[in-house]
Amino acid sequence: MATDIHIATFIDGQFAENGFVVSVGKTDTAWIIDPGFAPSPARMIAHVAAKNLKPAALVLTHGHLDHINGVPDIREAFPEIPVYIAEAARPALTDPEENGSAKYGFPINVGEFDTIDLPHGGELKLGDTEWLLLDTSGHAPGSRSLYCEEAGIVFVGDALFQQAIGRTDFAYSNHNELIRNIKERLFTLPDETRVYSGHGPVTTIGDEKQFNPFLQ
Repeated sequence: MATDIHIATFIDGQFAENGFVVSVGKTDTAWIIDPGFAPSPARMIAHVAAKNLKPAALVLTHGHLDHINGVPDIREAFPEIPVYIAEAARPALTDPEENGSAKYGFPINVGEFDTIDLPHGGELKLGDTEWLLLDTSGHAPGSRSLYCEEAGIVFVGDALFQQAIGRTDFAYSNHNELIRNIKERLFTLPDETRVYSGHGPVTTIGDEKQFNPFLQ
């Protein structure tokens, strides 16, 4: 099975949010995950061009401003790209209160367009790899993690960080839900699973089970 996953990380200049372009092996299909503020979207687009990739999906782990701000730029560059976001997170695309931008004084609405749901327990394919969709809500409604067993990788959005967890002091957050989802849906993955978070460095499930002070 193919486990040759290429992950390029793009850190935005405003919230230090991690966006990703993910491709598999020698195939040219790719995902763009969570395009944030400048310079990330432009750099993602340039990376796709430089590597001769064909974006197969724009995947949004949740609807907070720093994970969706670059959506219009990506959709302008790739007009046919399908956008995947959980149905519960979809209102945040056009609601500055829900996406958190209103509190910063620059309300963000990335536009009305068709999206594809990310149901918990569903699967997405990238090349010949399969990715399980996990509901890891709590930081934000409809938060999703994407887990590839054969590659030993999980993208978690802002659910889990190196020795930290997503903030739950937002209007639409739920602290108990987040803790429960991390323990039931992320901490049940193999310890060696590499965790790609929405902020900060790559960590592993095993390290977070052992060292994360919020989850002891």
